[in-house]
Amino acid sequence: MPVSHSRDPLTAWYHYWYRRLVTKHDKRLAQMRISPTNVSFDHLASVCEHYFGEPRQSGSSHHVYKTPWPGDPRVNIQNSRGQAKAYQVRQVLEAIDKLEDMNSKEEEL
Repeated sequence: MPVSHSRDPLTAWYHYWYRRLVTKHDKRLAQMRISPTNVSFDHLASVCEHYFGEPRQSGSSHHVYKTPWPGDPRVNIQNSRGQAKAYQVRQVLEAIDKLEDMNSKEEEL
């Protein structure tokens, strides 16, 4: 049963601060984790640019982003009629998790 935001001050307070403190990239990332099959290409590209910088290739249906680790140092996403492909969303999520893990290990040193 939905809670009325206007009658519950705690819920209203939570939503107010959530909207102010959580970045749009964090919100989009959370939504991608919940549903990788329903992600717009523009939202995925925005998240990729936030984490990996400008794409080294764009202008076609593909955007390719460089990653800081050796091996296969790229994230490739494809525009499929305005939507991102679900397997590529999952690959981006894995790359972001790896990047955050690397950054947390560097902070520990």
